[in-house]
Amino acid sequence: MTTSAAGPLFDWRQRGVATALGVLNHVLFGAGVGCMIRGLYTGLCSGTGPLHGPVAWLANVALALHFPLLHSYLLTPAGRARLARVVPAGLGRELATTSYATAASLQVLLVFALWSPSGIVWWEPTGALRAAFAAAFAASWLLLAKAMWDAGLGVQSGSLGWLAVARGRQPAYGPLPQSGLFRVCRQPVYLAFALTLWTGPVWTPDHLVVALLWTGYCVLGARVKERRYAMVFGEEFKAYQRRVGFWWPRLAQRDRSNRL
Repeated sequence: MTTSAAGPLFDWRQRGVATALGVLNHVLFGAGVGCMIRGLYTGLCSGTGPLHGPVAWLANVALALHFPLLHSYLLTPAGRARLARVVPAGLGRELATTSYATAASLQVLLVFALWSPSGIVWWEPTGALRAAFAAAFAASWLLLAKAMWDAGLGVQSGSLGWLAVARGRQPAYGPLPQSGLFRVCRQPVYLAFALTLWTGPVWTPDHLVVALLWTGYCVLGARVKERRYAMVFGEEFKAYQRRVGFWWPRLAQRDRSNRL
């Protein structure tokens, strides 16, 4: 058992709680991602919501909006404090990544599982064009997986917190991500997430609503994240901002650097 000068860092109960919450987190993470992939690929025709007409649209828009709004709130000091109080065994701070990922996964699962489909299909490709869209959709998800890996999969998936506590350690956060996709783009996770919203082959009014609302969140949320990074990493992040583009590589700047 890992110990500190004052005794064990975490007792058996805390380790058990961390492990249980870790399992719950990863089950919800897998279910949420799977439900989102299916939903976006089918133009959100796979939702099980029972509503129809204007009431359905009000409920659907509320579902779509609740994800970015609550997701962003839980990153604020007040939101983090409220989320920490929900975690048992006094592990709110240590399991911050796990509880946040759990909440996000549950949100995504609720959006796509409870969506009430309009039943209107504007366009659905067939043949080779369908295959091209499917390939683009799969590529966007692979890009998202790569971006999450480069950002630190432990933080992105929530495993950082619960694995550390289960092993009797304090969670250790990594440095500012600057390798992999982060060498050419400051926000590859948000960019890849946005691409998943637009590459699904079936286009419905439901799909368009989610794509527009969540793409807006990808832009605004990334800006808020950058302000938080500027406070945490200071001049290191400001230098990184000057060197690397927000979403798109600064090709002209790189070319000038190569000529020098």
